[in-house]
Amino acid sequence: MDETEFWELVDATREAAEGDPEEQADLLVDRLLALDPEMVLDFARHFEARFNRAYTWDLWGAAWILLDGASDDAFDFFRCWLVGQGREVYEGGVHDPDSLADLLADFDEEIDGDGEELGYAADEAYEQLTGTVAPDLGIAPAASEPLGAPVDLESDRVLAERYPKLWERFRG
Repeated sequence: MDETEFWELVDATREAAEGDPEEQADLLVDRLLALDPEMVLDFARHFEARFNRAYTWDLWGAAWILLDGASDDAFDFFRCWLVGQGREVYEGGVHDPDSLADLLADFDEEIDGDGEELGYAADEAYEQLTGTVAPDLGIAPAASEPLGAPVDLESDRVLAERYPKLWERFRG
């Protein structure tokens, strides 16, 4: 599975789920079950690489604003959700987290921002296909700390200055 096929699968399931991340995860498992196990592992590698790439202080600050606070776990689930939003939103958010204010048409704290189940979709499909747990994906692990300069997540002033568009739209 190449990068284009990965994003097409993400987009197709998000659109079919009408943006509901839990429904998207279920649809993703169904679509992955139609593939051979090696393709499922390819999908998992693409997903995990993007999940790891999004482990930055800048994105954590954006998640903090969108979710009105974000613990370690909440930020993990946010990164899964961000991958699930498709290439344009993902790449835009990673490149410039404040641009999420423009890239997200709607954001409902009740369902958006938590893509925990998306993070397990490939593992679940692989296990159903093979009866075994997915092997190590052979990609570099995530950094032990977020990349970039730390953000004072507890400071409204810092967040408002660093993410003016997000702050204005979601907290202003």
